[in-house]
Formats: sequence, structure tokens, C-alpha cells
Amino acid sequence: MLNIYNLSVAFQGSFLFEGITFQLSGGDRVGLVGKNGAGKSTLLKIISGDQEYDGGQIATDKEISIGFLRQDIDFVKGRNVLEESYQAFGQIKALEQQLDEINHQLVTRTDYESEAYSELIENLSDAQHLYEIHGGYNYQGDTERILLGLGFKRSDFDKQTDTFSGGWRMRIELAKLLLQNHDILLLDEPTNHLDIESILWLEEFLKAFTGAVVLVSHDRMFLDQVTNRTIEISLGRIYDIPKSYSKYLTARNELRTQQLAAQKNQQKQIDQTAKLIEKFRAKASKATMAQSLIKKLDKIDRIEVDEDDNSVMTLRFPLSKTPGKVVSVVEGASKSYGAHNVLNAIDLRIDRDSKTAFVGQNGQGKSTLAKMIVGEVDYQGSITMGHNVEIGYFAQNQAEYLDGNKTVEETMLDAADERTRPRVRDILGAFLFRGEEVDKYVRVLSGGERNRLALAKLLLQPFNVLVMDEPTNHLDIKSKNVLKEALLNFEGTLIVVSHDRDFLQGLTNVVYEFKDGALRQYLGDIDYFLEQRNIAHLRDAERRTVPAKMAKQKKSSSENDPERQKEIKSLQSHLSKLEVKINKAEKDIKELDQALVLNYEETTANAGFYKDYEQTKARLTSLMGQWEEASLALETVSRI
Repeated sequence: MLNIYNLSVAFQGSFLFEGITFQLSGGDRVGLVGKNGAGKSTLLKIISGDQEYDGGQIATDKEISIGFLRQDIDFVKGRNVLEESYQAFGQIKALEQQLDEINHQLVTRTDYESEAYSELIENLSDAQHLYEIHGGYNYQGDTERILLGLGFKRSDFDKQTDTFSGGWRMRIELAKLLLQNHDILLLDEPTNHLDIESILWLEEFLKAFTGAVVLVSHDRMFLDQVTNRTIEISLGRIYDIPKSYSKYLTARNELRTQQLAAQKNQQKQIDQTAKLIEKFRAKASKATMAQSLIKKLDKIDRIEVDEDDNSVMTLRFPLSKTPGKVVSVVEGASKSYGAHNVLNAIDLRIDRDSKTAFVGQNGQGKSTLAKMIVGEVDYQGSITMGHNVEIGYFAQNQAEYLDGNKTVEETMLDAADERTRPRVRDILGAFLFRGEEVDKYVRVLSGGERNRLALAKLLLQPFNVLVMDEPTNHLDIKSKNVLKEALLNFEGTLIVVSHDRDFLQGLTNVVYEFKDGALRQYLGDIDYFLEQRNIAHLRDAERRTVPAKMAKQKKSSSENDPERQKEIKSLQSHLSKLEVKINKAEKDIKELDQALVLNYEETTANAGFYKDYEQTKARLTSLMGQWEEASLALETVSRI
């Protein structure tokens, strides 16, 4: 499907990677891993054709289609969600326009007997055939299905794209990509802006995808669930093992152990041979033997041990003056966005030196409350800050506030004061921005490097309360571990919003679960929270649906409920009736299309033909929507 041979890319005089070779085949689901700045996103851009390379070859089979989920997107203003999603069907939309033009000409022209008129009818037939082949009668339903899978509601479909946050717009872009039936999918951090239900849906979609997938992600669980192959970029080389990430780490360690043992044995042989050479050189009778040993030594293929890239940032948050015993008191606080009530009269107290985690499903108000505490959004109710409280805040989209036209060093100098300006270089070095890297423009940095820079800016001002909203987004696994260690050593008060169990494990001593506008407190770490909720994974707490174990318990108590059984039968009956109506509508549309092709003059002579045609199409669209809603309702009731 795709072959990469001896690929090399240089950046600012040194190789980002050199001489890498691998193949992609149908069914490959590759996790592309490595530290921030190793070249993961660059490699995706090269495969997609967005970026040139310095050496090597990239060859693909004929007519291979490659789709790339970029981090930077730019939508045309004025389109709603559906209209923007339909941009994935360029050929279908072009055929629709062609069909409209042909039908218009057929209605307005009167030269029924002319050759040109006959040609128009032939063109109509051809266009309709192509329209059917390319899925013209199904694309609207497919679009709605994928948008719903990615977390959109039907009420969102008619909303303008510019009313959505960057994360939701990224979901639209992902939907467009999945709708285009590419042979190869290149996904750069696809889960960063997805809630848990959408992540689970995407996992199932990718596992069923028959083409090749190459994805960059720092979500270990997502990699383990989706991938069957791991390619790591490290120190300009790649390590390619046909295993998921966790199994790859084990295999990689085993390989390194074997290499070290083999290298040690080889070195013993080399040392022994060298001693013999020195011994024989001193004797004229043994000179020939010495020369033979020298030649033998020169021919040895030296075993090289894979180097580990152990470069990680060093991080220690500065502490300002000691605050009062109580950091923050939230009383009767509420927040609504239009008609949507996110938080409803909540009460909360944050004590000095506490480490607090906010968990729960996306959209339940975790980030909103964090913004309320730091004064980023208005609200109803009361939030009182304690004595001497000085807050450091890391927003979920912190990296987006960085100016792309400034260098790394300029970004830091602009944020520093007289006291911290002399330390800018040292701080950047601690975050792996060394030498010429400080002169890089922010716009060329990877997502992880931007996050590192945003974290570095935090160190320019001391604080005693740190509020962090999804700080691990874009960070590689090693950097996440460093950040966690720094937060464990932080002597101030911490509030962190995260859905990463590995990151939260052992980090916090209080957990607040956000659900249905309210909070529930758990006095322990994330493991205690999961134990109390009787669930194995943080993902289960974030599901929109009832967790499997709980669903099973509920089902056993309610499966004999006559009201529930009655509702299930009613929904099943409703679905069956809808399916009959859908089949009828599809059959009617097909018959109308055939009538138009076979006997155009007689068909179009009927003044109400086009009105009936459009009404039938509209009826089919409405029925499909009703069927999806009924299916979801039946699924929900069946799980109770």
C-alpha cells in the first residue's frame, strides 16, 4: 500500500531522523510514539504530502487515498455543522449540482426532438448512476451517524461552526475525515478533545477500519486498544515491532537486554583476539598469524545496542508566601450557558496544601468550575478566596494563547519580570529548549513542545495555588511522569482537571465527581474513588451510558418489570413500522428516478412530479432520523 525507504529529514543543520524504512499495509494500525519533538507529526506531514523531505523515497500503490487529521484547521464562516461535514463529499455535491442543472434545462427547454435534448437525458442517467455508486443516497445518514458517534446532538447540526470551541471544531474535522473512505488515515492526537464516549466510539471505528491507520497519541490506553503495531522514533532512528504499545515496551526491553548480552560476549572475544595479536606481534615466527587475526578482527560486524533517549525536562514549581488555612470557599455557585445549566448551586471548600482532582464526563462543568475559581468566567453565587492566595493557572488550551510569530525565548522574555528575566535561559533548558532551539518560532513547534513552553511560563511567577486543566494533553509519556513528580513535590495547593487515571494515581487526596450539575466528594485518591464507585477504570465513570456491571445489576432487578417490557415492545414495534416506511420511501424514489430516465416527457408533463419527488426525499430523511432516535431509545431502555 505504502513504502518508505531510507527517508531522511534535516532541521537546522542536523537530522531529525535519518535512513528510516518501513511499509504500511491494509489492516495495519500503527501507534507512532516518541518524545515531544522527535518528529512524529513531521513524519505524518511527509506521508500526507504536506511537507518535503531531504532524502529517500516514498512509494504508494495507484489511486491510494490518504487522509490527514491536522492540528490546525480553518473553517469557512457561515456554514453550520452539517454543511461543513458535507464538504467531505466533494464529488457527490458536484454531482448534485450537475443533476440540478440538467433537471433545470429539461424543464425549461422545449426542443424535445433535438439531439442535444436526447444527450441531456443520457447525461442525466449517467449522473444518477454515478450519484448512486458514490453513495449519494446514503451520505446524509452516514454523516449524522458519525457526528452522533463523536458526541454531537441533533440540535447541534444547524448551529454555525464558529459558535463551537476549537475542540468541537476538531471533532467536525475528524468526522469529515472518517466520511471520506480513505485507504490510509493519519491521525495526530485524535483523542485530545474527545470525551470518553467519543473515544470509545472512535476505538471501535478504527478497529473495524480495513485500511491502514497511523496515529500519534500519548493516551496509553487508547494505543493499547486500537493499535497492533508500534513504531517509535528515538534519536533519529525507528524501532518497529508488531505489537500494541504496552507489549512493545516489554519487547523493546527484552531486545535491549539481548543486545547488551550479545555485545558483552562479542567484546570479550574482541579483547581476547586483541591480546593474541599483541602477543604474536612480538614474535617473528607468529607474524603471519597476527596478520590473520587482524584481518579477522576487522571483519567482525560490531553489535550496536539501541540507545535510549532519556532526555526529559526538569520541573519544580516555585512557591510564594504561605496562604491562609482555607484557600477557597464556593457557596451556592451556578453557571449556565444559555438554556444549558452546567452547575447548579454547588458548595465546595479547598483547604491549604490539599491536592484535589476534578473528574467526570465532558460537559459536566469541571473546566467551568476551574475557570470560575481563577476568575476567568462570570457566575451566580459566591466564591471567596482566602488570605494571601496567589494562583497559577494552566488552561486546557493554554498553548493556543502563544504567539506563533514569536520565538521561544521572546515568548518567555515577554512574560518575565525584572526578577525572573535572568533565569529565562535556565528555565528553558530545564524544559529541553537548549541551544538553537530557543530561536525556534512558536508556530513550528509540535503540540507537546508548545505545552512544554506554556508550562515553562508558569515558572516565571511564584504562586501557592496551582489550577491545571488537562495539563497532560500533547505531553509525551516521559514528560507526563516528570510533571506528575513535580506536582507531588509541589508544597502548595493543587486543583487538577484530568481523565488520565495513570496521571492522577497517588497524586491527589480529594476527588470531586461532577455529574448532572452537582458534585460528590471522595476523601482519597483516584483509586479510592474507583473503589467506592465499584468500577475498574476511570473511563467507566465518564461513560454517558450505565457501566456494564451496574447495568447488569439493574437489569436483573428490572427485567421482569411489566412497564419496562411494555416500553421495549412498543419501541420494537415502532422500529419495525419505520423500517417498512423507509423501504417504501426508498422504493418510491427509485421508481421516480427510473420513470424520469425511461419516459422523461410524460413524467415531466405532470406538474406535480418534482414536488412529489422532493417531498418523498424529505420524507425519507425524516424517517431515517426517527429510526436513529428510536434505535437509541431502545438501546437505552434495554440496558436499564
